[in-house]
Amino acid sequence: MAPLILNSLEKRFASAAPAVRDLSLTVQQGRFLALLGPSGCGKTTVLRMIAGFEQPTDGSILLGERLLADAATMLPPERRNMAMVFQSYALWPHMTVAENVGYPLTVRGVGKDRARQKVREALSAVRLEAYADRRPAALSGGQRQRVALARCLVTEPDVVLLDEPLANLDRHLRQEMEETFREFHSRSGATMIYVTHDQSEAMALATDVAVMSEGRLLQVAPPEVIYARPEGRIVGGLVGQGSILSVRMPAEEAVRHLDWPRLRDALLHCNVAAPRSDVLVRPQDVILDGSGIAAAVMSSFFEGERYALRLQLADGQPLRAFSRQAVREGETVRVVLQSGWRL
Repeated sequence: MAPLILNSLEKRFASAAPAVRDLSLTVQQGRFLALLGPSGCGKTTVLRMIAGFEQPTDGSILLGERLLADAATMLPPERRNMAMVFQSYALWPHMTVAENVGYPLTVRGVGKDRARQKVREALSAVRLEAYADRRPAALSGGQRQRVALARCLVTEPDVVLLDEPLANLDRHLRQEMEETFREFHSRSGATMIYVTHDQSEAMALATDVAVMSEGRLLQVAPPEVIYARPEGRIVGGLVGQGSILSVRMPAEEAVRHLDWPRLRDALLHCNVAAPRSDVLVRPQDVILDGSGIAAAVMSSFFEGERYALRLQLADGQPLRAFSRQAVREGETVRVVLQSGWRL
């Protein structure tokens, strides 16, 4: 199998601003890519262009050296060897589970014995062998999503496309299905592209996260890199919890990972001649410590194992923190910012 290559991709609808603009991305074979961004950022449009449901206005899509689409060429979906899992499951209600899973094989003219074997293998992979003769109406939401996954697996696709497949499930089922997706990726070896606006899903599932905003690709990296070293204010605000502080720092100081002495100096000894920098501080790096700087407690909410605090620094900037001890609203605490990332 070959890498999926998006080259300077653009999509316009009528005279509106581009839904996707100048997007270039290479997804290596066997990777699990999450397209992450707010509603309307263009991620589903990218998925539909990859699937063959939309044609690019400009740029190209290739699978290895094979051209799938550009402004003049459009390979139909059925010739791309891709499978898609929709938010709505898209199961035939009059067919049994086995018939739903085997339908793509019927369309391709696969022999009955071979088709039955592949359907059994696919249902076994998603732990639904015992449900082969049931209708979709008799299944839970999570089980229906597994049927949709098995239908993907049975065709041995090069690329699996998932369009917010967990959006209709409750929290418990979503966690269960996340594990199913990880198992599916491991078993199938297929390249997977997963569209979501839920950062926790993206971080838990993907080997790579691509963050989009207003039709543009802002950053692509493994989840731990996106979280620890986001590029720019938008990515820093979209991924993880945190506060973005504006501080004055010398322009010649190129250090991006800031420790407490640097942060304390920037906050307490403001150099008015220095330009402003945005610094991302995660709440787990804000520690209540008597040697730190003063902050007013604006709110405190108990989350089970800890309290989530909303603080305000002396200059009015907001700061988020966690605490194992109860802290009263209106109280003044002292905090140490152990780490910050210069955006």
